[in-house]
Parts: sequence; C-alpha cells; structure tokens
Amino acid sequence: MKLERLISMIYMLLNNEILSASALAEKYNVSQRTIYRDIDAICAAGIPVVSYQGVNGGYGIMEQYKMDKSLLGSYDVSALITILHSMSTVFEDERALDTIQRLQTIDRSANSASQGLSMDIGSWRSYNEILRLLRRAITDRHVISFQYISAKNERIYRKVEPLRLMYKFGSWYLYGFCRTRNDYREFRISRMSELSPSAEPFMRQHSEEHTHGPQLQEQHPDGRSERHNWESSPDAVEVVLHVSPGALAKAMDQFYDVQREFHEDGSLRLTFKVNDPDSWWFWSTLLSFGEEIEIVEPADLRIRMQAKLEKMLQVYAKV
Repeated sequence: MKLERLISMIYMLLNNEILSASALAEKYNVSQRTIYRDIDAICAAGIPVVSYQGVNGGYGIMEQYKMDKSLLGSYDVSALITILHSMSTVFEDERALDTIQRLQTIDRSANSASQGLSMDIGSWRSYNEILRLLRRAITDRHVISFQYISAKNERIYRKVEPLRLMYKFGSWYLYGFCRTRNDYREFRISRMSELSPSAEPFMRQHSEEHTHGPQLQEQHPDGRSERHNWESSPDAVEVVLHVSPGALAKAMDQFYDVQREFHEDGSLRLTFKVNDPDSWWFWSTLLSFGEEIEIVEPADLRIRMQAKLEKMLQVYAKV
C-alpha cells in the first residue's frame, strides 16, 4: 500500500506546481507526519522534491526533472484521457485514473473537453457489474459458465475460457474459447444469463492471435453490413418506405446510408436496396415502428407485412 501511495504521490507532484502536506494527507487519508516520511523516501530514491516555504508553500518536483512534453502532443493526451475516463466509469478502475494523472503531467491543459470529444461506453449498473465480473475472469484466467441465446433463438449452456471484451456496433461482446463447442467463439453479452464465475483455471495456452480477439468483421451480428447497411447486390430488392412525422428520429437512427426525401407535411420517404428481405432484423425493424411506417413498394412485401399483422391479431384475438 505504501509503494502504491508513493508512486501515486510522485505523479501528483509531477502534475501540480506545489502541493501542501495537508492536501496530500487528506488525499491519501494519512497523517502529515506520514507525508513527511514519504517525501523523504521519494527524495532518497533520487527524485528531486523541492520544499517551498510560506502560506502557499508545500512540495513540488524540479521542472527540469519532469517529462519531455514533446513525447505526446495535446491531441494525443486528450484522446487517451477520453478513453480512460470512459473505461474507469465502466470498470471502476483506479489504475485508469492513475494513468490519467500521469498523462496530465505531460500537458496539464489536456482533457477530453479541450478536443470537443466525449465518449460514454457505460451501460445500466447491473450490466456494468457483469462487465467487471468478466474482466476479472479474463485477468485471473478463470473459466466462466452461462446460458446463451443464439442467433437462432436456441438456449444453450456454455462453458468458456474468456479472453477479451470487445465493444463494437454499440454493444459489448465476449471473445473466448468455448469448451462446449471446442472452438473460439464470440458472445453478445446482452444474450447471456445465469452467468457463473469459477476458480477453475484455463486448460489451454492461447496464442497471441486469439488473446487479442478477432478482427472487426464486416458483418453486423444482426445481419447488417458494417460499412453499408443496405448493399446493392445483383439480387437486392429495392424497398420504398413512408415514415410519418412522429417517427423521424427513429427512422434517421435505423436507416442511414439510404436515399431520403422529406415531404412538406413533415413525413419522410426512404428508398434503399436490401439483400435479404427475409431476415429477422429487417422485419423486426419495420414492425418496431408500428403504424408510423408503411411499405410503399414492392407490392409483395406489402402483402407479407399484412400477413404478419394478421398473425399478430390472431395472437391477441382472445382478450
């Protein structure tokens, strides 16, 4: 604990011109006498701490001893701080906060706000707790087990050696070696349930290729393309939708990279080509709009939508 405090104190001194003994004592929840001993220990290690007298006195590190600020520019430091702030929120990682302190010794004016950039990869509290549990299992190299809902809506028990957490397409994923399938697999965390950590160690030695996780795939897990949600393949079907004014925001979020035409009444016309009009994602997206969206073309998709709605009516026929 003392070593961690000394290291943290060094970075605090690097990041500030002068710090009083009382401020340091309050920061680390120790007595001022302990701070005096810590300062002596830092000096004994060869780090030149200067003592300043007076009302605004305290301790500081000689300017010549501080890190060369040309190693990283303000943009570099700000970008790193932005990422670390977001990581520390999700994982409650004190080490990330310590690293931010170190980076600020390079450029005190650097922060995420200075570059007009902010990033939040956090989720609901319970979701963040799952992420922390998974990260501990990865760090400790311990096996986990859970129930998983596959893309085919199958509920399957999985036992996994977790290797990496990945954030992509707005969702968190776990990459690891699945003992159930005897192969490397990627799992969407929102589809996990009954997650159970264990003290069981990994049985395999995983290569660097696998511990770093897979490359970002072109294909979205829901069947969409990463670069273009609506591809123009030879078999693609052109779809025209009419969106009412009450669903413009949702339509702009869901249907991007498509042809858009706003009407005087505030409605929106969307035109695009879709490779697989049979996909679950396509129909679930349209149905999620309720009466706020209408398939204008092609006629066969209108008929199929009508059939789906009639099936839904049958489900709710008995009230």
